[in-house]
Amino acid sequence: MAKKPTSPAASEADEGVIDSRDESDAIPDAVDSDTKPEALTPEAAGTEIAALSKSLAAADQDYHGRDAPTIDDATYDAMKARLRALEAVFPELASTDSPTGKVGSAPAEGFGKVRHSQRMLSLANAFDSDDVADFTQRIRSFLGLKDDEALAFTAEPKIDGLSLALRYEGGELVHAATRGDGTTGENVTQNALTIDDIPKTLPKGAPDLIEVRGEVYMTHADFTALNAAEGGRTFANPRNAAAGSLRQLNPMITAARPLRFFAYAWGALSEPLAETQSGAIERLAELGFSTNPLTRLCHGTNELLSAWADIEQQRATLDYDIDGVVYKVDRLDWQARLGMRSTTPRWALAHKFPAETAWTRLERIEIQVGRTGALSPVARLKPVTVGGVVVSNATLHNEDYIAGRDSAGNPIREGRDIREGDWVKLYRAGDVIPKIADVDLSRRPKDSAPYAFPHVCPECGSDAIREPGDSVRRCSGGLICPAQAVEKLKHFVSRAAFDIEGLGARQIEMFFADPVLPIREPADIFTLADRDAKLSERLQDRDGFGEKSAGNLFRSIDERRTIPLARLIFSLGIRHVGEVAATTLARHFGTWPDFVAAVDGAAAEPAFEATDDKTRRAAGDASPHWSELLAIDGIGPVLVQALVTAFSQTREREVIDRLLDQLTVEPAEQPADQDSEISGKTLVFTGTLERMTRAEAKARAEAMGAKVAGSVSAKTDLVIAGPGAGSKAKKAEELGVTVIDEDEWLRIAGR
Repeated sequence: MAKKPTSPAASEADEGVIDSRDESDAIPDAVDSDTKPEALTPEAAGTEIAALSKSLAAADQDYHGRDAPTIDDATYDAMKARLRALEAVFPELASTDSPTGKVGSAPAEGFGKVRHSQRMLSLANAFDSDDVADFTQRIRSFLGLKDDEALAFTAEPKIDGLSLALRYEGGELVHAATRGDGTTGENVTQNALTIDDIPKTLPKGAPDLIEVRGEVYMTHADFTALNAAEGGRTFANPRNAAAGSLRQLNPMITAARPLRFFAYAWGALSEPLAETQSGAIERLAELGFSTNPLTRLCHGTNELLSAWADIEQQRATLDYDIDGVVYKVDRLDWQARLGMRSTTPRWALAHKFPAETAWTRLERIEIQVGRTGALSPVARLKPVTVGGVVVSNATLHNEDYIAGRDSAGNPIREGRDIREGDWVKLYRAGDVIPKIADVDLSRRPKDSAPYAFPHVCPECGSDAIREPGDSVRRCSGGLICPAQAVEKLKHFVSRAAFDIEGLGARQIEMFFADPVLPIREPADIFTLADRDAKLSERLQDRDGFGEKSAGNLFRSIDERRTIPLARLIFSLGIRHVGEVAATTLARHFGTWPDFVAAVDGAAAEPAFEATDDKTRRAAGDASPHWSELLAIDGIGPVLVQALVTAFSQTREREVIDRLLDQLTVEPAEQPADQDSEISGKTLVFTGTLERMTRAEAKARAEAMGAKVAGSVSAKTDLVIAGPGAGSKAKKAEELGVTVIDEDEWLRIAGR
């Protein structure tokens, strides 16, 4: 069955529902923890990192993939900032799958896919003047600029809309694509052609190839008129209305919606637009694109903060939504030197506006069970308008947050707990589901009682256990818990996993409940036809299936019997192993047998979590497979332990093995850049680099297709040692790893 197109209402945020697909739907209490990362134990930090990562991954999918955000911007930003801080202190615990290294979400269903010639990245965030000052200082440090050397930036409003890339060849618009997951987006060309602000052709003198990037948005006046014209159906906000309108499968619907477009960036170019960011924006305006008139040139931190304050004052009078101000280094040659992190450019920063608040009554607390068994509390609220949006739900993080304490036992909200019947202060910054920031004890009902968090699963009755160091209570039922089993299957068929056409969440629920021919584990999907030769006929009587769609389902299943290694690893739904980590593991090991051999080998060895080189080396001698796994850049002990646990459990391993009997697994794709002499190699930098900052050296190595690790192992190919190199250089000599100096590195790097 072809996947259902997105209906006009599908992109609206349904503030009455919070999905129960995973424990990440709950915001972890770590966001509010007063405990500094440096004061945490590795065990506590690992637990917090895992909880934050899950919550942020779900939030990314809700916002970018479903156009139905379930947490507010301020909460999301605080969670990501906390995660970055933890990863900075505990780099060995940072997962390659971390949301700090990921952009957007998978492309939506129903559209063709467009692979961006250059990735569309997100922006790092700032929340106060100190963050902005740190940003400008980091730029100077990276570039080696003195304090008195000129450093100019542009400052422009951050439009709250949907990112769009427009590719022109020979002056003609050839395709338009949403950001998607940053690498691949949805092809919305026909819809983009209906937007008046988007030129269909470019004037003479335009580059032969140019990819213009910007934001599709809807003005407040047009948003109000659209809601009135829709017969009373209220879109949650202009951003959701704009996103849903652009993603209509019928361009006639998009044409009837009043969409606008601001251009502010570019991707692939056949020739430079200008030498500066400001000059390039002027050139885009000359080519016929709408650019934001509030964009200005600034010199230094004080002028950036002044621009932010001026734009914030104008925010209420603008006829479109903005949620901050974006700063960009003006010189494009400096942008090129600064380069990119995994998901954000070093030369740009989004300075966000403060959140908005409102008070309402918490009517009841409900528990949802996710894919890994986490019990996630959800607040059902008396509907209230916050910043122009009516909201009726809030995630409550976990039982500690409800009780008024953080994961370390320290009080939050001055120790005030949250109870059913309380009046609570909501906190949001542009999206639907807010955070509960505080409680008004003066309005608490006299007969109220502390909320008793369940110790049994509401879905299957199994004990709900909270392990030491874990902030989440989890159902112990495993695959006997229907909620966990269904959510694991939904994850298995999700877009980034097997992506089986015609087998989505609704169909999984239908097959799971089927008493005659159920799907209870992934392998069951691939044995459907063998188990019932007349299944195609039986499906035609089911809701949503017809003769053609039933046949399409079996063809889609057969097409997925051959699967890339990275997708297979991700599809297993192992805790902490998401898309990026799965890709990293796949590229490192290459084949399924090699990957499994490493994990099984680690399971037979003593685990180790030491961070100092001496202890790690000694432990590595006893645990070579652990050592190999941990040497992979970004793979930490929490993730490795999750892999070992999953593959060591008898029942889960049997489920995996039965699945593999149905599949052909394709070897991993190798890095695209095969020309560099360090492509595919693992590098370690140690000591002081005198002519290139460490940050720039790492960025350059990654741009050339290399991996940069933090420690030396037998898998290391090259060590770059500057003055002051110590134990890492010594370890390299012991292992026979090639060691070069900075001069040789600069030759390799082309500098």
